[in-house]
Amino acid sequence: MRLKLSLFFTIGALSFTNLLAQTSGSNDIIVTVEGLGADSVFLANYYGSRLYYSDTTVADINGRFVFKGKPFDECGKYAVVLPGPVFFDMMLVSEPMEFRTTMKNPQGDMQIIQSEENKVFYDYLNFLNSKREERTPHDAVLNDSAASPLKVEIARNAMTVMNSEVLEYRDALIDDPRDYLFGKYLGMLREPQIPNAPSNVEDVRFWNYMWYRDHYWDRVDFSDARLVRDGSFHQMIEKWWGQIIPPDPDTLFFEAKKLLTQVVGNEDMFKYILHHMTFESESSKVMCMDKVFVDLVNEYYVKGKVKWLDDKQLAKIVDRAKALKYSVCGNIAHNITLPGIDGTTWKSLHDIEANYTVMVIWESSCGHCKKEMPVLQRIYEEWHDKGLEIYAIGNDFEPEPWLEYLETTNYTDWIHVSDNPLINAQDSAAALIYSRITDLESLNFRTTFDVFSTPKLFLLDENKKILAKQIGALQLAEMLYRIEGLEPPQPEFFLSEEAIEKIRRLEEQDKTKH
Repeated sequence: MRLKLSLFFTIGALSFTNLLAQTSGSNDIIVTVEGLGADSVFLANYYGSRLYYSDTTVADINGRFVFKGKPFDECGKYAVVLPGPVFFDMMLVSEPMEFRTTMKNPQGDMQIIQSEENKVFYDYLNFLNSKREERTPHDAVLNDSAASPLKVEIARNAMTVMNSEVLEYRDALIDDPRDYLFGKYLGMLREPQIPNAPSNVEDVRFWNYMWYRDHYWDRVDFSDARLVRDGSFHQMIEKWWGQIIPPDPDTLFFEAKKLLTQVVGNEDMFKYILHHMTFESESSKVMCMDKVFVDLVNEYYVKGKVKWLDDKQLAKIVDRAKALKYSVCGNIAHNITLPGIDGTTWKSLHDIEANYTVMVIWESSCGHCKKEMPVLQRIYEEWHDKGLEIYAIGNDFEPEPWLEYLETTNYTDWIHVSDNPLINAQDSAAALIYSRITDLESLNFRTTFDVFSTPKLFLLDENKKILAKQIGALQLAEMLYRIEGLEPPQPEFFLSEEAIEKIRRLEEQDKTKH
């Protein structure tokens, strides 16, 4: 049974001593909990920042129970889940482990009967708790606006001393030659110390960044599969992906491959990293990140490097990547060919000769479309002489609402096309494809361009390469100015007269109030 659990503690690892001292090398977990009685108890393993049930047993009437230990590569941070639920963390390692505690306060009343690893952890945990208590009166002073400058200075100095003591204690555990697993978890959270830049470096900030990026993973033992079973590793990969590497698809994919190469042979770590990057790139709100998703799928999933997925799961991911292939940034947009307003004249995207082409997929019943399209018209007026065209695909499933709406607008110079439902009858579609008037991707443009909502905008260059997508009209304008090296006007420049008037009225109201 696998079940996700909420985390009770923010620090990473508590140990349950495992047992059978008389059995050398055994890492069974023996626990006695005062006040428990005969009841079900669960063992849960951390995987990144989450908990998953991995085993269950029943305590005797005295609250004593035993969990069987794990092989080395499955060791790591675990939790014992008691009725309530109440649970406490532990470090499951290859040594005899035995614990004694209470239902009332499983962590605070913990006694380590046997387990050097867990004794080290609880000593650290108790040390932190003592420092929290020690800092309480100093926090009160610092939060007191009436405190005298002298008291504030004393409190700050005391805090500085305590922080130094905590760091010294932490560093001693990390650097301990006995190589505690808990020390490795702490080590992953210790930031690399950037050295002084060479004297001939002109841009010190950039040098510091590149050094930090290049040495970010130095604190991780990629051969140790146990490291994925703690939130520390999750924090590292999350920060690396979301903050350290710039959100450029090609850079991210390059760095992803470099990182995954380092963990080849450590299946658990390889799996965790690849899964994280796959999910984050596919679900990212950052423009063009789905390119990373497609590249990862083609490099690892399609080539059979993902051994842990069954055929159904693998096919689902691969099919999703295939569905995105026509709409990925950097690719040439598919040559959509659809009939125009008259229903008979077919117009192809690639026939448009323009420095920039805005492809917009919209529908007449879409309120957001109606707000964006006046801005697009203003952009068209400003940029048409500079070589911009708009290829507008109507997403209506009936032609009448689409045509009726267009008659009420001034978007007459745009290139308007739509898939008239008459041509989507199976026989008609087959005939059109067979005669090469159009193709299946054009008739299925919603699938081709992954359209789940409208409007959906694409900015294409003169070769119809996708420069940007899933952006608003104002973002589109800003991008055009930036590409051309021009200073963009204020956003109001692209608003309709009605919208501008509304803004003016609101501004006048604000002036009146003040």
